[in-house]
Amino acid sequence: MILWIEGHDRHYEMENLCRIFFPYQKIQVRMGHPEEESVLSEEDRRQARAYTGALEQGGEIRFCAWVRIEEQFREAENRVPAAPLLMLDDFARRKEYERYMGVLLFQILTELCGVRPKWGILTGIHPVKLLRQLCAQMGEEEAMAYFQQELLVSPEKTRLARRTMETQLPFIAQNRPDSCSLYLSIPFCPTRCSYCSFVSQTVERSARLIPQYVEQLCGEAAYTAKVAKELGLRLESVYIGGGTPTTLNPEQLTLLIQTVRQHWDLSHCREFTVEAGRPDTIDREKLQALRDCGINRISINPQTLNDHVLEVIGRRHSAEDTIRAYELARSMGFDNINMDLIAGLPDDTAESFAATLDRILELDPENVTVHSLALKHSARMIQQEDVERFHNDGQTAAAMLDYADQHLTGSGYAPYYLYRQSRMVGNLENVGWAKPGTECFYNIITMDETHTVLACGAGAVSKIKDPNSELLDRIFNFKYSYEYCSRYDEILARKDGVKKLYEQFCK
Repeated sequence: MILWIEGHDRHYEMENLCRIFFPYQKIQVRMGHPEEESVLSEEDRRQARAYTGALEQGGEIRFCAWVRIEEQFREAENRVPAAPLLMLDDFARRKEYERYMGVLLFQILTELCGVRPKWGILTGIHPVKLLRQLCAQMGEEEAMAYFQQELLVSPEKTRLARRTMETQLPFIAQNRPDSCSLYLSIPFCPTRCSYCSFVSQTVERSARLIPQYVEQLCGEAAYTAKVAKELGLRLESVYIGGGTPTTLNPEQLTLLIQTVRQHWDLSHCREFTVEAGRPDTIDREKLQALRDCGINRISINPQTLNDHVLEVIGRRHSAEDTIRAYELARSMGFDNINMDLIAGLPDDTAESFAATLDRILELDPENVTVHSLALKHSARMIQQEDVERFHNDGQTAAAMLDYADQHLTGSGYAPYYLYRQSRMVGNLENVGWAKPGTECFYNIITMDETHTVLACGAGAVSKIKDPNSELLDRIFNFKYSYEYCSRYDEILARKDGVKKLYEQFCK
């Protein structure tokens, strides 16, 4: 697809909006007015083309858009008095330009493609955070109306965002200027799922690297604790994620967790989560190590309880393995367990998904997280297969989410965090559901970007939050475990950047 941009700089947002409708087409962004059709190359003429412009004309801003898909063509425009827009500050003016053009482009694409994505023109990761900010500015009733009328979000997704926000607000209110959380990355898995786009590596390919990686991760966690102490930060939650942290053996898990306990002050820590994840990595010895180290929240993630679907996506465990791992964890005293499911997996049906959820509800975990399948370009499913087979039925995925909403709500769960990704089936969402009192604080503050998250390990991203504003900056670690191990000194040097950012924030 070719996207022309004229008179504005919101090309990234317009590109993301086009990607909702054309998730697996390469989008070429070109600046300026499109050339006449007669001088376009044959290849260009075969592609879908779109245009958005914001042009000042006679005291007005003329927002215009058109789209051509094969022989179909639609165009629209909206003329707005220039003076009120030009009086806004730069950020607010650019956001209004984005909204005006986004509405025009969305309406045209909806008409031509025959689908109306339920999140409207929203392309960002954090819709609940946006709703909270709008509620603070204009009140809840007006913010809800703005979501639906100005951002074109459907009534049901607006209500879902509000329900999630209402669950989050008491937790966000407890945040302090000196609050922080800690994330530790274990980028290893037993196998690589066909839909996965993370940087995790299979144990078979990286077994020799794991001891060195764990040793250096412990070193980074200790060094980060020193930085946090110098800044007077107060640790509120710890999350060990991946990958699959339980690819580590019991001794390695113990070493990592005890390193955190030795170097960090956990007296204010609300929770310590380990994402056990894959059932085929869970055994009594590892769970006992977690119990002995005081871990109070874990995840056991089936994704589905359909054995055929598990085989299709490249998992080596069965549905029975999941149930066995869950019951073992329960018998050993774990009383806050999350289970992840994915809506829209290949060869899964609405009926099969419903059967999975019903069985999960019989197990009665404290948290259930329902993800929508998101296929990034690095996923093997895209590289090796016909993506249309896996990603052409947003209506089925939407039915799965509707079933989850109805039955989780009916079973006493409430949505407590929500986020969105690009290339999600049906342009849907991921939602964490929890029984009251079991919400994962780390997930809430991460999605709302409420306070600083200091992250250690390969692929980890520290998010440094200005305690006095909404400003947030990021410090990236190297993506791959071999880079992390070979350039470890640079990793530690980057942690010194945390102090520099806080110095800037406090000026």
